[in-house]
Amino acid sequence: MNQAIVYIVDDDEAVRDSLTILCETEGFQVESYPSAESFLEAFRPERHGCLILDVRMERMSGPQLHAELKRRGSALPVIFLTGHGDIPMSVRAIKEGALDFLTKPVDGDELLARIHDALGQNREQAERCRWLESLTQREKEIMKLAISGQPNKEIGRVLGISHRTVELHRSHILRKSGCASLLELAQRLLECGGA
Repeated sequence: MNQAIVYIVDDDEAVRDSLTILCETEGFQVESYPSAESFLEAFRPERHGCLILDVRMERMSGPQLHAELKRRGSALPVIFLTGHGDIPMSVRAIKEGALDFLTKPVDGDELLARIHDALGQNREQAERCRWLESLTQREKEIMKLAISGQPNKEIGRVLGISHRTVELHRSHILRKSGCASLLELAQRLLECGGA
C-alpha cells in the first residue's frame, strides 16, 4: 500500500506552509494546494490519506470540494479547518461526513491527533475494501450489472456468456466480498466508493 498522504487545501499560503511544516515534522508525507480545483486536478483516488480543507476559498469552497469528492465516491477523510466557522456550519459539515471541524488558529497537537485518527480510519477503510482488488474484470462487470438489478439471463446476454456462468461468477463475487446477498454487496460497494 502507498504511504498515506496528508493533503492540505487552503488559499492562504502562510497557513499551507505552517501546516506543511507541522505535518512533515510529525513524519507525514504532505501535498498542499492553493485551491480546490488544483487539488482535484492532481488527486488520485487510489492514494490513501486525509484532507485538511479550508472552508472559504474562491471559486470552489471547501464544502463544495467535499461534496464533489463524495460524488466521485471518494472515502478520503476530511478535516475542515476555518477561521470563519460557526455552529450550524460545523454541524452541516459533520452531517455530510466530515471527520472534524476545527477553527483557526488550531492547536498543533489537536490537529495532529485528528490527522492520526483520520489516517487510521482511512487505513481501516482500505483494508475493508481490499476484496475489490481480488475481483477479475469479468466479475466486476457482472457485479455492476447484478447490482443494477439485471437478472442472470440478461447479464449473460449482455456479456455473451451463459446464465450458469453468471451464477458461478456471482457466487465468487459474494464469497470474495464476504457478503451473503446482493443487497449487502451493494452496501459494501457503496462504502468502498464503487468498483
